[in-house]
Amino acid sequence: MNIIGERLRLYAVTDRAWAADQDSLFRQIEEAIDGGASIVQLREKHLDEAVFLAEAEQFTALCRRKGVVSIINDRVDIALKSGADGVHVGQADLEAGSARDLLGPDKILGVSAHSVEEALRAQAAGADYLGVGAAFATGTKADAKPISRQTIRSITAAVVLTILPELLRGFDDFRMLFYGLALIIMMLLRIIRPETVRRWTAPVRRALSPRRTVDGSEV
Repeated sequence: MNIIGERLRLYAVTDRAWAADQDSLFRQIEEAIDGGASIVQLREKHLDEAVFLAEAEQFTALCRRKGVVSIINDRVDIALKSGADGVHVGQADLEAGSARDLLGPDKILGVSAHSVEEALRAQAAGADYLGVGAAFATGTKADAKPISRQTIRSITAAVVLTILPELLRGFDDFRMLFYGLALIIMMLLRIIRPETVRRWTAPVRRALSPRRTVDGSEV
């Protein structure tokens, strides 16, 4: 595995629609990291390739300086050229197995999954983590179609990927988890401040942190 559950405790995804300009976008990313995001995905759907690459290089450098994981949405080529830690692909993007072949064994590969079948295919193709959902309807992604809680539970039970079981283990339901993720999104929208996110998401971070036995081993 190229990533562990503890590093996925709060995952931020950028949205250029909420940034007035490039400087604003990067201020939002930095504030999300300062507020507790440990992994950030740069999501750009409409940029020219050269502009996207320049932005990805700046993004990767920021994440490296801050000590967090950098993920590029969709574009394996941009992820490789920019030196990002990995890429996230959807079901309509490059097939997960092809993405893994291009990335090699050391980069992080995230894959969106909406069913047990998709999750199992992603696992077999070499995914390190799954993005499962959407859990709720959202105005930030027009084509997002919510899936049921039972489907999320079934996916969790079906895969042996480290990340998804650890991410969800211990929650009677998913409200606390998505509450924490929503706080990061709110901060990217500049609705709340980083210090507020750190305070409000403290229970999420504690719940998702590895527990240790007396001898120091993780459980």
